[in-house]
Amino acid sequence: MPYAAITYRVKPGHDDEIAEIFAGFQRVDTPELPGQAPGEAAGRLLGTGVFIKDDILVRVIHYEGDFAAVGRHMAAQRGVHLLEEKLRPYLAEPRDTSTPEGFAAYFREATMRSIAQLSVDTHPAARGS
Repeated sequence: MPYAAITYRVKPGHDDEIAEIFAGFQRVDTPELPGQAPGEAAGRLLGTGVFIKDDILVRVIHYEGDFAAVGRHMAAQRGVHLLEEKLRPYLAEPRDTSTPEGFAAYFREATMRSIAQLSVDTHPAARGS
């Protein structure tokens, strides 16, 4: 099950304020990711983690299925847009995420390149049993 990481450039020195914003985050309405066609499933959100250090904030997303569906699903969530509004004063680089298209563009551009994803399932000892 893959992971993805989304970066935010923030103004340093506001860790506590940003942590408070994420502490009040309204979770998505469902972890199930809808597909393009009605009734179609594209995957599922398994979990997220948010980390901050200096001017970098990273959201790690654990999911299964289509990662583009994660972005589409998040773009449609009211809680995500409320969080984006509250974060705006702390962002080092302004961005427009007010529309689904703007959010999707930022989501794509802010995704970090994955260079390794290891799990117990990919461990050589797991294959030898």
